[in-house]
Amino acid sequence: MTLFLCLILMLVLIIIKVPVAFAIFFSGAVGILLGNSLEMLLFVVGYSVPSAVNSYTLAAIPLFIFMAQLVLSSGVLDELFDAARVLSGKIRGGTGIAAIGAGSLFAAVSGSSTAAAATLASTSSSYMMEQGYSPRLSTGMVAVVGTLAAMVPPSILLVFYAITAEISVGKMLVAGFVPGALVSLALVSVLFLYAFLSPAQIPGGESYTWKQKAHKLKALWPIAILFSIVVGTIYLGLATPTEAAALGCFGGFMLSVANRKMNVNVLIKCLKETLSSSVMILFIIVGAHIFGHLLVESRATVTLINWIEGLGVEPIMVILILAVFYIALGFFMDQIAIIALTVPVTVPLIMSLGYDPVWFGVLIILLAEVGLVTPPLGLNVFVVSRVTGVPVEEVFKGVLPFIAAMLSVAALVILLPDLILFLPNTM
Repeated sequence: MTLFLCLILMLVLIIIKVPVAFAIFFSGAVGILLGNSLEMLLFVVGYSVPSAVNSYTLAAIPLFIFMAQLVLSSGVLDELFDAARVLSGKIRGGTGIAAIGAGSLFAAVSGSSTAAAATLASTSSSYMMEQGYSPRLSTGMVAVVGTLAAMVPPSILLVFYAITAEISVGKMLVAGFVPGALVSLALVSVLFLYAFLSPAQIPGGESYTWKQKAHKLKALWPIAILFSIVVGTIYLGLATPTEAAALGCFGGFMLSVANRKMNVNVLIKCLKETLSSSVMILFIIVGAHIFGHLLVESRATVTLINWIEGLGVEPIMVILILAVFYIALGFFMDQIAIIALTVPVTVPLIMSLGYDPVWFGVLIILLAEVGLVTPPLGLNVFVVSRVTGVPVEEVFKGVLPFIAAMLSVAALVILLPDLILFLPNTM
């Protein structure tokens, strides 16, 4: 009963816009206080704060955030989009394909869905509308492309899930590569479908010579090299995720210097953004540890596993129910908070059913991406709307066919787990 009341309290706090970290912390603390005593609460808080953040692996999160800020400061996305647009040539929908391609490459080194969406909106969305794409399509597509940063390594969400689930961060990062590529291909497929069914919304691209295309290829090399340094060293076992993140920071700094974007003010801004995001994530982790203590005391995980086993339903039905549950949570909660609160309960459950936690992590992060572009929160939608000036309701309408594409990939992930696991299993 205490756990139920605390969950209601947490949801109420989130609905009235109390920061998620404080909502988790406060509701967990109230639960411990109600079930035990003030002395126990002080002990748990005193123990949880240092133990929650005292982890070498956890250092990868602020390092990846710092790398993302450095890459953003380099202005590399403008070059990526321009290069992808030239390479796609006069194909109908070529500019849209370029936006998806540039967004996918940018996601590989940014790690921030919201930042990727904002940057894409200010470049590719505006250009697409100038070329004759409908505002609904161009903004909706960009809002969804921005979510790829949650999946394509080195994603902060992948690292956070791995730490929360107590599994290999390296395997989790590598596991995100295939689903990230599948989502990109699914988005391109939707664009081609648009071109077939409603060609008026999808103008043709411009024609470029092979010499022009070859010249633009050089814009892709910096990102390709940085991605290879970060993910390649993890995959080959040459560096831990934390070490790879540090190498990525150095690479991002050099990229910004090479593009003549780096100065003291830019560096200070990158450090401030990194500090702000890192403190928020770390405080969520602390709050989740305190709430996790309440979960352990209430034996919620054991009770849930025993209840599921007693139902006698097929494991795939449990996975489908959890998938709907995660999509629904994404409508109202931040993705990091969803992982922090649910993974300690759901991962033991799916492991008891014989599923791999790496595969499950890919699935729930893919479903969490849907929450970034669906009402009422839909953070990426609001960001794109603010940057482009297109009404929020139009952007929400524009994301609908692309959400269907993401859910199709999620269904494929459920049906073919080996599609996700074969790459990390080769490490």
